[in-house]
Amino acid sequence: MASNAVKYSYKQIWHIAYPILVSLVMEQLIGMTDTAFMGRVGEVELGASAIAGVYYMTFFMIAFGFSLGAQIIMGRRNGEGNYERIGPIFYKGTLFLLGVALVLFVCSYFVSPVLLARFIGSPHVYEAAMSYIHWRVYGFFFAFVAVMFRAFFVGTTQTKTLTLNSVVMVLSNVVFNYILVFGKLGFPAMGIAGAAIGSSLAELVSLVFFIVYTRLRVDVRKYGLNRFGWHEGDSLRHILNTSVWTMIQNFVSMSTWFLFFIAVEHLGERSLAITNIIRNVSALPFMIVITFASTCSTLISNLIGAGDARYVRGTMNQCIRMAYLFELPLILFFVLFPTLILRIYTDMPDLILASVPSLFVLCSAYLFIVPGNVYFQAVSGTGNTRVAFFLELITLFIYIVYVVVMIFYLRVDVAVCWTTEHIYALGIFLFSAAYIKRGKWNDKRI
Repeated sequence: MASNAVKYSYKQIWHIAYPILVSLVMEQLIGMTDTAFMGRVGEVELGASAIAGVYYMTFFMIAFGFSLGAQIIMGRRNGEGNYERIGPIFYKGTLFLLGVALVLFVCSYFVSPVLLARFIGSPHVYEAAMSYIHWRVYGFFFAFVAVMFRAFFVGTTQTKTLTLNSVVMVLSNVVFNYILVFGKLGFPAMGIAGAAIGSSLAELVSLVFFIVYTRLRVDVRKYGLNRFGWHEGDSLRHILNTSVWTMIQNFVSMSTWFLFFIAVEHLGERSLAITNIIRNVSALPFMIVITFASTCSTLISNLIGAGDARYVRGTMNQCIRMAYLFELPLILFFVLFPTLILRIYTDMPDLILASVPSLFVLCSAYLFIVPGNVYFQAVSGTGNTRVAFFLELITLFIYIVYVVVMIFYLRVDVAVCWTTEHIYALGIFLFSAAYIKRGKWNDKRI
């Protein structure tokens, strides 16, 4: 499999990728909106929203991981032309994720206070974080169903819908945050709790949009969406055979990200606030990476389903080039005008100045993050999600060891802590590239 032949033009790849990019950027604006509002409430709230937000995302990634596995199978069925088998996958996955949402919602009330009390050193940060999580977990029910809609539209390459949905969700979040955080239109000023409620309501609006749009604009009969089909097509067990690995992988990956924030919190409230700001600044360039990595994954799934595995390597290289084309100018802008970017998230001059070195370190990491993520998502796109899980597990072990040594033993500056991104990106790239080069993936059946 040494071929670098290509099937898709750059224009065709962009046609699939740009709606994903817009939707991801819009979705990320949910977290960025919360951070921007918290940056004007207080430094403690800013740091607490970082921990609470990542804590929520850790559990959300279980659902997102399942949807990625379902998306890979939908993409394969789409490539095979077995469109009517896609609907049963969607419905079985949705019912399963609603059950997962209920379990996580109930567990959160019992586990979250105990777990966060053990990890968070500052009582002020703990109190604010719990205030956020108490309301944010209601979003599980809406977000877990919405990710299955996203899997359907990406898997069937109908990605334009994601753009419309994301615009609606972000605008809703801005309005809800403005009203509930600062107490407008007769509502009380709820601070960080208001941000959590606003985000959950925005996810509800997103879900309603998906349902209405699908009913009105999608050929439900073609894709088997006009019937539940529990006994038709791929069984839930078969879907889980692929999805369970992406579920565990995404949960473990986000858990280590959560541990990174917990570790930084032990360096002080200022370091935690800086880390939250940098995380949000990183969102836009990271969304570009994820866009082309996700596009690469679904294209590879469709290519293998259509019997065109010889085009896989060429498609990967195309996605990497396109990602760099968008990434490098943005990173250069961040380097040249750091205070302009940082001022979006806080109006505290000393906090802005203290965040600049961390921003520079982060920017340098994207030279490695681009190929690392594209190669890694390509491994998942082949359908061998079990291998992808173990590749990331090895990388995350190295990552955690590095975090512990840098923060708990050497007590380095927060800017040096962000070199963890270099370690992860290099590791996942080397392991994934080795598998693509030597692994037996071209005849993987799912």
